[in-house]
Amino acid sequence: MKAAAPPYRWDPADYARNSASQAEWARELMERLDLRGDEWILDVGCGDGKVSAALAARVPGGRVTGIDASAEMVAFAAAAHPPGAFPNLEFVRMDARRIRFRERYDRVFSNAALHWIVDHRPVLAGIHAALKPSGRVLVQMGGRGNAAGVVEVLDDLMHRDEWRRYFSGFTFPYGFHAPENYAPLLSAAGFEIRRMELLTRHRVHADLDAFRGWIRTQWLPYTSRVPEGLRPRFIDTVAREYRRRHPGTGEAVVVEMKRLEFEAVRP
Repeated sequence: MKAAAPPYRWDPADYARNSASQAEWARELMERLDLRGDEWILDVGCGDGKVSAALAARVPGGRVTGIDASAEMVAFAAAAHPPGAFPNLEFVRMDARRIRFRERYDRVFSNAALHWIVDHRPVLAGIHAALKPSGRVLVQMGGRGNAAGVVEVLDDLMHRDEWRRYFSGFTFPYGFHAPENYAPLLSAAGFEIRRMELLTRHRVHADLDAFRGWIRTQWLPYTSRVPEGLRPRFIDTVAREYRRRHPGTGEAVVVEMKRLEFEAVRP
């Protein structure tokens, strides 16, 4: 899922094959929306569209708009969920930092997307404007310390002689926030915070090949820096080095994730 305009191209079909955990966590998050069934919902960072479609099924008398900055993702989502089969669902290409809607939605929902943006001030301003008065926002995203073991491996590899040349000028691309620094951003945007917590979750990959697929589709700010012909070797090196440092048991590869989750209301 991508919330801000990317400098690289996504492969939506590959993403869809390697995003089971995001979909599972999104379904769990939906249970906290407390829906009547007639709400209008904005899904920020809709990715391949399957979460937006699940939301649309929960509001048969309402409407869901999924937005994503990736043209490839939006096209894939729209093709997979045509209006004839999903009459209350639409997909729009839109950067989360430039949300154009005004007092249109009862709920704003976002799962595993907003951490792709470092500065969240324009995002929160746009979400606030898109909500109707008394509207609610529910978000889960990568939080401080998210996938720290993977980040550590990537940071080490990008400074090795074999890969250093491809990471000149590289800066950390994610906004992994903690409650203590994020709460003031929400308050400054005009929200009343109802709940905020930093959660620990574990992403379990069935084997090393599944782990490679996740690295290939979820860590594009790193992998896209490497020339295409060398990219499979870089990804394999990341996967094997992580496995060496975190051996676990059996074939599964486990990554500790940190998720910042919050609920807030526009007064």
